[in-house]
Amino acid sequence: MDEWIIWIILAVVLGVAEIFTVTAALGLLGAAALLTAATAAIGLPVPLQLLVFALSSTAGLIVIRPVALRHLQQPQLQRFGVEALVGRQAYVLSEVTGREGRVRIGGEEWSARAYDETLVIPTGATVDVIEIEGATALVYPRE
Repeated sequence: MDEWIIWIILAVVLGVAEIFTVTAALGLLGAAALLTAATAAIGLPVPLQLLVFALSSTAGLIVIRPVALRHLQQPQLQRFGVEALVGRQAYVLSEVTGREGRVRIGGEEWSARAYDETLVIPTGATVDVIEIEGATALVYPRE
């Protein structure tokens, strides 16, 4: 069997293994095996093929893998759902106590409770949404 076929088989096996591990390491080794298959196809001897594989896989793991991991692990840029309400300003529609109340967050009316249960926040006050607990906003008055 020709050496280039062996390198192609190795590249496919590494590529399939990368699909299951998602480490960005085995895929780079598979790419190095493909590059080595090309060098084997043009007739380079086995020691030079091994050198090409070693150099290309090392370069891929040292240079490309950290860049790929940074792109895979980006923080979420925008919050969605109730997470997006935390930190927003709200307007008190009916007095907010430690047990009940109503606020308007954006254009929506929410049930609310005071974050500090001893507080009583009057109607018309402006509050900050500290947390969302189920369908209830926990709020604290703005100073």
